[in-house]
Amino acid sequence: MIIVICLLKNMDTKELLKKVRKIEIKTRRLSDHIFGGEYHSTFKGRGMTFSEVRQYQFGDDVRNIDWNVTARYSEPFVKVFEEERELTMMLVVDVSGSEFFGTQRQFKKEVITEIAATLAFSATQNNDKIGLLMFSDQVENYIPPKKGKSHVLRIIRELLEFQPKSKKTDISLGLKYLSNVMKKKAIVFVLSDFMSDDYQQTLKITGNRHDVTGIRVYDQREKEIPNIGLVQMLDEETNEYITVNTGSKAVRRSYTEYYLDRLRYFEESFALSGAGVINTRVDESYVKKLLGYFKRRG
Repeated sequence: MIIVICLLKNMDTKELLKKVRKIEIKTRRLSDHIFGGEYHSTFKGRGMTFSEVRQYQFGDDVRNIDWNVTARYSEPFVKVFEEERELTMMLVVDVSGSEFFGTQRQFKKEVITEIAATLAFSATQNNDKIGLLMFSDQVENYIPPKKGKSHVLRIIRELLEFQPKSKKTDISLGLKYLSNVMKKKAIVFVLSDFMSDDYQQTLKITGNRHDVTGIRVYDQREKEIPNIGLVQMLDEETNEYITVNTGSKAVRRSYTEYYLDRLRYFEESFALSGAGVINTRVDESYVKKLLGYFKRRG
């Protein structure tokens, strides 16, 4: 059951641009001063590529001697290699109805947008490509990977403005689509509350091809419902209203068990796939969570 406090309305163009600019200023500062170097050291390039040939110098690895050039000039020359840094980052974002939940200062959707923007600007600093896949129980939007600030701003606009056709969730479907469109290895961040199941096997397959990290954004009220008597609630994913007796211990226990079942499934699925995990509450600093994760992996 997903409780919705309220829904975001369509933004006019002026308001949208202001929001894009606000997020750009905040998240770009974070990526410039905090995540740029950490991102670079955490996610390595695809390997070493040939750069040039130069004369042998004392201390050079003899295994890199280019014997053809050495024979031609009658003096030793070595091959010089550089790290192939260019990578592709894919932001796989859950835009189902449950992301419009928040009992603190922000909805989960807003936090997810900020995290996605921070990651995108970090990738841009390293001249990497960034793509976006938005899903519910269907593929809602796909933006192929490209480089550059203007492309990142387009992604932020989509995350702020896009109105999904469906409010339900199917994480497995999103991952399958990703595997179909991304044939080469990519850095994949899946941003969701992961209040779903039946994605374990698909995640394992995706993790074999790509470098996957699940970023779970959640609200503290999703775990425990307060005792406030009879309450009418809306399940945003089914669009159904129900009256819930929060004074019942059995109801509150069932609510908590549902949440913990989804959490256990999330942790087990990512552990089995070998993928990374970040958990951040809407009222916590996602900056500390991202930075800690990068440092552990670096």
